[in-house]
Amino acid sequence: MLTTKQPKPKTCRNPACRGSFVPQRLGQAVCSPKCALAAVEVQKAKEKKSLAQAGRREIKVRKEKLKSRGDHMREAQQAFNAYIRARDQAAGHSCISSGKPLDWSGNAVDAGHYRSVGSAPHLRFDERNCHAQSKQDNRFLSGNAVDYRIGLIARIGQEAVDALESDQSVRNYSVEQIKGIKAYYRAKTRELKRAAA
Repeated sequence: MLTTKQPKPKTCRNPACRGSFVPQRLGQAVCSPKCALAAVEVQKAKEKKSLAQAGRREIKVRKEKLKSRGDHMREAQQAFNAYIRARDQAAGHSCISSGKPLDWSGNAVDAGHYRSVGSAPHLRFDERNCHAQSKQDNRFLSGNAVDYRIGLIARIGQEAVDALESDQSVRNYSVEQIKGIKAYYRAKTRELKRAAA
């Protein structure tokens, strides 16, 4: 007398069901035709989402390839400026030029350069040359250079200020170096924000 083994109960692959059932044929993964349709819909949705993510990644890669050197420089400058603001906020610094407390709640703080990016582009990423400054001083008082210098001497010392003022070196950044600067300052900003939280 031949005995046939009874199939073991399985769990339905339909995420909405997940009920236990005894398969009636080889390879059966769901408990009913209704669950089969639902499982197919779930699989289609996963594939669609996967394709959409792949499409977004491809678009991101294409956009990155289309960026000019200027685009990369702008992004690096934004990352650097964000770090300067985060650094000075974490240190509790007031405005470098006026000495007044800064309003960190809104969008009233700039990363002001002592020697401007226009006149000294080689110092654009020099942390000694850039400090948190009120928008009023930076934008409407043209950086308030005289008071900025006084505040800078108090913060980093006369010798460092003299070194900044006499630095006329030329720095030519490659696109890869600019990308590295952007990544570096984004990481430093994240680290500062994590430490503050």
